[in-house]
Amino acid sequence: MNNTEKPSFSKYGKDFQESLCQMILQDRPFADQIMEVLDIGFLELRYLRVFVQKVMDYRSKYEVHPTYKTMISIIRADIEEENAATQQQIRNYFARIHDTQVSGSDYVKNIALDFCRKQKLKEAMIKSVPLLEKSSFDEIAKIINDAIKMGDSSDFGYDYLKDFEKRFELKARNPITTGWQELDDLCRGGLGKGELGVVIAPTGAGKSMVLVHLGAQAIMMGKTVVHYTLELSDTVVAGRYDSCITKIPLSELHSFKEDIYEQVQDLEGTLIVKEYPTKSASSRSIRTHLEKLRMRDIIPDMIIIDYGDLLRPISGKSEKRHELESIYEEMRGLAQEFNCTCWTASQTNRSGLNAEVITMESISEAFNKCFVADFIFSLSRTVEDKQSNTGRFFVAKNRNGPDGLVFPVSMVTANVQIEILQSTGEEQRALSSRDQSEILKEKYKKFRDNKKKKTEEGDQQ
Repeated sequence: MNNTEKPSFSKYGKDFQESLCQMILQDRPFADQIMEVLDIGFLELRYLRVFVQKVMDYRSKYEVHPTYKTMISIIRADIEEENAATQQQIRNYFARIHDTQVSGSDYVKNIALDFCRKQKLKEAMIKSVPLLEKSSFDEIAKIINDAIKMGDSSDFGYDYLKDFEKRFELKARNPITTGWQELDDLCRGGLGKGELGVVIAPTGAGKSMVLVHLGAQAIMMGKTVVHYTLELSDTVVAGRYDSCITKIPLSELHSFKEDIYEQVQDLEGTLIVKEYPTKSASSRSIRTHLEKLRMRDIIPDMIIIDYGDLLRPISGKSEKRHELESIYEEMRGLAQEFNCTCWTASQTNRSGLNAEVITMESISEAFNKCFVADFIFSLSRTVEDKQSNTGRFFVAKNRNGPDGLVFPVSMVTANVQIEILQSTGEEQRALSSRDQSEILKEKYKKFRDNKKKKTEEGDQQ
């Protein structure tokens, strides 16, 4: 092959290419892997290019892998733009592979992946040449490393026997303190790696203030925090950290600039504040940003998203509650992917506006968020509470310990200080774990019944 000839699978023959395309449809994990590196032009035959393109388009649009039944519908209705000969070739091919399995599948996988990954690496090297002239070494490293990682499946999972000891290492969670000993005691030292925590509160109660408190505690412990703000500007958020760490009132920060700098420059931790306009960012945007930070050796111990309800879903859902559910699943996925703690906040519905204690029933829109999160606590503040700088925490869900507990808190918004008050008899088990569980079961049953009803109605139509 000369340098101008476009690379393709032609040397492997028609049978190989048909087997490859069949496996892309039949084998979801393999499809996830090879589609990172597959160029549709590698396929020599047009009907196979069209077939695979339809699979890729469906995955991109709906975020799920097509079934045989789905492909039947696509082939019947979505290939009219092709000439009659190509249409017939696609139909004949699909008829041949229906209800059959590829023989020698491992060979096809290995050859196809090796070929595609080599091409991606070649492209990366060619792309890096002009950057070499500019001495853009960081960018070159990123391009090459990204190409090497594409299509790789090096994570073989957790070996039950070989990794036996890991299950008993408490340090594996590496919890980060909340700054409140009472909450730390409940969740075994704080929120751990790969875990999602949610703060629930009505508008204006202080969700952002609580998140800043959590981030500040981590920074003062020498941790790296990446704070995503979707409502406030990055400088406003940074100012709240100044106030929380130094205890200087927000209104007086500009008068104590030098004092603040002396205190914060000695911090061992790192804070990155990234601002996105409301509904402009998705979990994908955050993932891209975290990857950029990782290329600069900035590895987060904690990410804070203020707040999750303001993220844009990756794929549009028919109902808002389904969108929110997917957003919270994506946030927990980020925590697991980057092996860090993730905190976010969520808005209550109207029942939580002046409630003495905000429980699960007050969670806005998508109660299924509760199933995703590892730790959920609410902040309730009546009008009287705001006047007296007080409020209440309610531990609504705790995967690592007891829940249903209420704690009175002092909350001074002027300098972002939140403290759990000493026990005065007010703290109580407002709702038992069983009561909380029953609430969730009831809600889930209603959700499941409604879903079943809609399905039956759709079938009747």
